[in-house]
Amino acid sequence: MSEQIQVLHEAAKQRFAITVDGALAGFTEYRSRAGGTRRDFVHTEIDPAFGGRGLGGTLVSAALEQTRTEGLVIIPRCPFVAAWLRRHPEFEGTIEWPEAP
Repeated sequence: MSEQIQVLHEAAKQRFAITVDGALAGFTEYRSRAGGTRRDFVHTEIDPAFGGRGLGGTLVSAALEQTRTEGLVIIPRCPFVAAWLRRHPEFEGTIEWPEAP
C-alpha cells in the first residue's frame, strides 16, 4: 500500500506543508517581501518520525516550483532551501541570493 503524500500551500500561515496520509510531516516557511513579489524562505522542518524518506526535497521542490509558476522571486535564506537550489540550476533565473551575514 502506498502512502498519500501531499504538498499544500497554506498562504495564511506563509508556508508550504507536506502531509503523509493526512498527517503533517513537515513545512517550509516563507515571508512575503517587496510587496509580495518575493518569497523569502526562512525555515524548513521535517518531523523526525518522517525523516530519511526524501520528504524535504519533495516539499521544497513543490514549494519552489509553485513560487516560480506564480512569477515570484525566491530568496533562499533557509540553508536547506539554498542547498537544494544549488543542486537544481534550472531555477537560476528566479533566485535572489541573500547577502552573506
